[in-house]
Amino acid sequence: MTVWDDLTGQGAAIEVFRAAAESSAVPVGTATDAPDSMTHSWLITGPPGSGRSNLAYAFASALLCREGGCGVCADCRQVAARSHPDLAILATDRVVITIDEVRKLVSSSQFSPSVARYRVVVIEDADRMAERTSNVLLKALEEPPERTVWILCAPSEADLLPTIRSRVRSVRLRVPSTGDVAALLVKRDGVDAETAERAARESQSHIGMAHRLATNDEARARRAETIELALSVASVGDVVRGAAKLLEIAGADAQAITEERDAEERAAALRSLGVEPGQAIPPGLRSQIKALEDDQKRRATRSLRDGIDRILTDLLSLYRDIVLLQLGARVELVNEAISAEVRRVAENNDSSSTLAAMDAISDARRRIAANVAPALALEAMLITLAEAGRSASRKVAR
Repeated sequence: MTVWDDLTGQGAAIEVFRAAAESSAVPVGTATDAPDSMTHSWLITGPPGSGRSNLAYAFASALLCREGGCGVCADCRQVAARSHPDLAILATDRVVITIDEVRKLVSSSQFSPSVARYRVVVIEDADRMAERTSNVLLKALEEPPERTVWILCAPSEADLLPTIRSRVRSVRLRVPSTGDVAALLVKRDGVDAETAERAARESQSHIGMAHRLATNDEARARRAETIELALSVASVGDVVRGAAKLLEIAGADAQAITEERDAEERAAALRSLGVEPGQAIPPGLRSQIKALEDDQKRRATRSLRDGIDRILTDLLSLYRDIVLLQLGARVELVNEAISAEVRRVAENNDSSSTLAAMDAISDARRRIAANVAPALALEAMLITLAEAGRSASRKVAR
């Protein structure tokens, strides 16, 4: 077993990082195009769910482990727990990474490694840095300490400043195949093959979402309810009630993800402060717990947005299936489990109204990203979906 074993569908990228880790006995130099050489700064890009952060931490383990990423030693276990003394992490559930967070990280990157060959710094959401914040990071990338390695993660190179891109070696990940993701779920999570295949397909190969759909009955039920709602909306009343219901589903999904994590974080914080379970928090420590609670509230806001975005992604997959059937494309459906209903809608509608529905879903995503009230954005979207439904009904009546 090694740290690379649980990564799926990214063979070419894994070989780049594995070769770099094996050659890392050579002092870190400037970036080069040689695929098997080590450099001080990396950028991992790829679509959501492709495993960017998983690959970043596997590479970190390979650099910090004395065996090159064995997956079982103390160093590898500490990286997995995000507690290795030579590993610094910046990950945020908020909308942006603040300049103070990056300044603190840059300062810590100047220290020499304490136990390993390198000090590794991982920024999971480098695309959430504003230009001013990115310029703080740029200075660290221009003159890095010899034994510090930066690993940035972002959806695409275009999400970062050109000056940042010019100082990192970029490795792009591809979308894993449905079969690769299903095989991972069977191997890692012990899921039966049929459930794994459906989860991989309905998540559109998003590894994290596939895991939730395969292992969580409530997550599957929420997705099914979202699809059913979109297909049934027909009137103005349906639109208003539907938007409220979608927000409720997104909120329940976000709460399910954050609730357990918040409790674990609070318990860990209290343990680190020496507060026993059930003991009152001393006045001198309340400000630290309050800061944690504020961070969790900000994360809850981000999680709600992510929950809405997951709903929109699911709806887009539905209308994608419908329009592909209407155009006669011979491709696998994302929503194969309800293929009979999808085919009925495709037969009783036309591609122009389906494409209008897809545009409305994309518009809702852009509006919410621009801070339009989610309820209003969803209502506007559902009006178009309702019109598509009425078109289908009129066609059946004729």
